[in-house]
Amino acid sequence: MQDLTPQQQQTARRTGAFLATLSLQMILLWVLFVGSVLLFFWMTTVVFVAQEKALDQEAFQLAKEYTNPQMTRFMFFVTFFGSKNFLIFGSLALAAVFLIFKRWRFYSIKIIAIAATTTLFNQTMKLFFSRPRPATALIEQNGLSFPSGHAMIGGAFWGLLVYLVWTNVRPLWLRWVISGVLAIWIFLIGFSRVYLNVHYASDVLAGWAAGFFWLVIALYLLKKWQEKLGRKVSRW
Repeated sequence: MQDLTPQQQQTARRTGAFLATLSLQMILLWVLFVGSVLLFFWMTTVVFVAQEKALDQEAFQLAKEYTNPQMTRFMFFVTFFGSKNFLIFGSLALAAVFLIFKRWRFYSIKIIAIAATTTLFNQTMKLFFSRPRPATALIEQNGLSFPSGHAMIGGAFWGLLVYLVWTNVRPLWLRWVISGVLAIWIFLIGFSRVYLNVHYASDVLAGWAAGFFWLVIALYLLKKWQEKLGRKVSRW
């Protein structure tokens, strides 16, 4: 470092910081991927093989301890942000915003592709597992229960925002703060489903696992596709 000019030293430090961040990103993605796979298979084993109900019953009991009119209104507000209506229009609106900026236009494709494929994946798994919803639901809900669509599709949507923040926000402290807030929001959406008794806790855990699992795969495939398109444009 002593033989380098001040400008070269600054460039070297920036490169080192970038590589350190990249390594952290890869570690976090691998941990998320492997952890999601293990969690999903654990939930399917607990629910459909062992047919244990202790986890779901304890979660309902825990939610019941916090039940009051104010909390119920808040949970209705939170659960909307994992609903089909919000995720459809939210994904389209976010994709439209990214279309405005030339350097971020490919994010629009990522948002629509991930939202569409996660929804298809979720509905396919619901039909495969065919688990009825809890009979104690506080609101009327159609469809099947496992895995939770709010947790899976909503987790993938809000998880994608975490990825976008992590790859575009430069100050490390701000990156952690925004990511932390979004992680809490993802948790609250999942908890709202248990609170409102429209899903079992195992549905939510499996939904998070499947959503994050598919998000990592989709981001990897879309990145490879983007790189391939970039090479084709360069050759042309």
